[in-house]
Amino acid sequence: MLAKILNIILLLIVPFLMIGIIRKTKAFWGARYGASIFQPFYDFVKLMKKDTIFSNSTTILFKIAPVISFVCVVFASLFTPMIMGQSIINIQGGLIFFAYALGLSKFISILAAMETASSFEGMGSSREACFTTIIEPAFFIVIASIMALCKVYTFDSLNQIIVSSGSLGILIIIFAILCLSIMLITEGARVPVDDPATHLELTMIHEVMILDNCSQELAIITYSAAAKMFLISSLIATIILPLNLGLWASLGAFLGVMVLISIIIGTIESAIARFRMSHVFEFVFVMSSLALVATSLVALKLYGV
Repeated sequence: MLAKILNIILLLIVPFLMIGIIRKTKAFWGARYGASIFQPFYDFVKLMKKDTIFSNSTTILFKIAPVISFVCVVFASLFTPMIMGQSIINIQGGLIFFAYALGLSKFISILAAMETASSFEGMGSSREACFTTIIEPAFFIVIASIMALCKVYTFDSLNQIIVSSGSLGILIIIFAILCLSIMLITEGARVPVDDPATHLELTMIHEVMILDNCSQELAIITYSAAAKMFLISSLIATIILPLNLGLWASLGAFLGVMVLISIIIGTIESAIARFRMSHVFEFVFVMSSLALVATSLVALKLYGV
């Protein structure tokens, strides 16, 4: 029970810290001091205090979309393993609830962006939807393959893969982590897929979808995006961390993985530029290729073919 309570606390705090560490890392590589790692939380509070302005072309959907999207992300978090590989709700088929809760969150965000009657935001919505149609099948393939190999049809299979498959499991883990890393970068709208700091019209994806949002709505959207990154990072941490850690050791190791992932993302964003849009699709398709390789390794282990 204590682990599940800590999971809720982590969901409320760590997403802000991850964004802060990413920005601090980018500042370090740019020879700057940078803002505090708590600055994203300060920005969230500041936005929550501001007044809201809505476009005349929008309807009630645009106003409630950020809240619905946020609720979907919170619902997905209930099935996400965190400390000691435990999730708040652990049921068979949790994978489906997790994936489609995040999918519904994105669907609502796309509808809200198109509500503004802006062709610019429609362009960003089209790109966002296209990336999702590539990522979602690959995510199902790689996670479902691990579940089939472990014969455990919950997210518990992620931390049992080595026990179930031995040395071959190490290769499967590597490909699974690579797949989830690409998903993390894409869903989190990070470089090289997207740049959260850009304002160039032809290269914006996620940021262009929220240009008409402000105050509380923008604060909720920003937190939801950070929370989505945190949830995907939690899946990576569950694969990496061993099962035999105690509660507090597991908490420390889990936070260490979150910090490491944030530093790696900040380093990547400092080292390379954003891809051209035509190359972004090629990069995202790599996730499908890696997922198929992982599935082939699972088939080799199960059937020896």
